Amino acid sequence: MKSEIIETSLQQFLTHGIRKMTVKEIIAPLGISTKTVYKYFANKEALLEECLDLHYSRLHAGLTDTTTQYSNPVILLFQVFIKGIDLDFKVNEVFYHDLNYYYPELQDKIIQQNSAKLGRPLIKAFNDGIAEGYIRANLSAEVFFEGIGVLYSSLTRTSRFHKFGLSPFELAANTMEVYLRGLCTQKGLKEIDDNPKLTSFNYKP
Repeated sequence: MKSEIIETSLQQFLTHGIRKMTVKEIIAPLGISTKTVYKYFANKEALLEECLDLHYSRLHAGLTDTTTQYSNPVILLFQVFIKGIDLDFKVNEVFYHDLNYYYPELQDKIIQQNSAKLGRPLIKAFNDGIAEGYIRANLSAEVFFEGIGVLYSSLTRTSRFHKFGLSPFELAANTMEVYLRGLCTQKGLKEIDDNPKLTSFNYKP
């Protein structure tokens, strides 16, 4: 029953947002009482924490799986962030608005708990890219990922770029794609230009 409550609650949060949803509304599809919920969770925030853990573990599992699908490190890095943007923007923006505004510390806690598995293959791809001549050798992997993480969060977790009236992928093409291209040597840039379908956030076939 606990797992059913978490699964149903997550879908309710993703669909309707977090702040305005009462526990009674959240578990309405299950036809159970709030008393049953409080048997497993101390309060709504405790339930939300379990839901976020499930949500981000799934997101990171999908992205980690992407890291096994591409042998070229530059293509791999592009694909991870392209898929990340795609997954994020399939979610109702009210969900992330509520999460960012009312529960930022909880969100950060869960993201950090789930990001370690993804971080390892990304660091490996970065170092492989340097060794194979695709990525500039004078760059720091730690600084690069910190920087792109800030940029990614600005796109997906804030309204900073809404004023431009562009789609999520158009915004990413104007920001993250530029940042990723700046990572590359001439050899890396050639790989990008030879594979536009895999390396453009705004690819048009």
